[in-house]
Amino acid sequence: MASKKPIIALMYDFDKTLCTTDMQAYTFIPNLGMSANEFWAKASDLAEKHKMDRILAYMYLMLDEAHIHRKPIRRSDFVALGKDLELYPGVAEWFSRINRFGKEQGVTIKHYIISSGLREIIEGSSIYKEFDDVFAGEFLYDENGVACWPKNVVNYTTKTQFLFRINKGVLDISNDDDLNRFTPEEDRPVPFRNMIYIGDGLTDVPCMKLVKVNGGCSIAVYQKGKQAKVKDLILDQRVNFIEPADYSEGSQLDQITKDIIVKMAGVEKLMEHTRKQMAAIKK
Repeated sequence: MASKKPIIALMYDFDKTLCTTDMQAYTFIPNLGMSANEFWAKASDLAEKHKMDRILAYMYLMLDEAHIHRKPIRRSDFVALGKDLELYPGVAEWFSRINRFGKEQGVTIKHYIISSGLREIIEGSSIYKEFDDVFAGEFLYDENGVACWPKNVVNYTTKTQFLFRINKGVLDISNDDDLNRFTPEEDRPVPFRNMIYIGDGLTDVPCMKLVKVNGGCSIAVYQKGKQAKVKDLILDQRVNFIEPADYSEGSQLDQITKDIIVKMAGVEKLMEHTRKQMAAIKK
C-alpha cells in the first residue's frame, strides 16, 4: 500500500500579510464616519480603561459603534465586507501555483489562516476558498441573526494553539480533549518541521518563534519601503527570512517559499527511506 504524501502547512496571518491593511479599515470603519486611527485609538483606550484583552475590545467596539450609527451587524453584513479587501500583488494566483509546485515535489500543500481579524470578513474575500481552515475571531448571532457576543477570539498568544491543532489534526476548536491528549510525533499529520508561517510583525512573533525553534520556517513580510518594521525580527532570530509582501511568480517570497518546500520535501524523502530500511531489517 502506497504511503500518503507528506503534508506541508502554510499558515498565514491575514491583515497586512495577505491584504494591505486591517480588514475593518476598508469599509466597516469608514461607514461609521470614523478614520482607522480614531477607531483603533478608541479600542485601545477601551482596553486600557477596563483592563480588557485588546481583541475583545475592538470586537466590542465594532458592535457598540454599529449600534450607535444604526449600521446592520448580521453575519451576512460582515461577510459582504470581504469583497472590498485589497490583496497584495500575486495573492490571488499564489495558492494554485504553490499547490502545483508542492505536487511536483511529492508533497501535499495545505493553507491555513490564523488571524486576530474576523472570520466572517475573510469568508467574503475572493481567496477564502483557498484555505483548508480559517481560525479567526467570530461573533455569536442571536435568533434574529444579529451579532451579540464574541464567539471566538484569537489574540496574539492564543494564536499558538492553532499550530498544535494543525500539528495534531484537531481542527475542531471545541475539541480540547484530543488536542491535549498525548499523540506520538510519528502519528501527527503535520510535524512542525513541515510548517511555514507567514506574518507581518510583532503580533505574529509567538507563532513565528514557535515554528522556527521546532524546525519549521517563519517569514515576515513587509510593504514596500517598510522593511524597518520587521528587520529586528531577523536580527533577533525570531524569523528565518524577511521578504517584501509580493506573492507574484518569481518574486523573492515566491522563490524562498519554493526553496523551503524543496528542502522540507527532501527531508521527508530521506526519512521515508530510513523508515523503509528499518522495517526491512525488523522482518
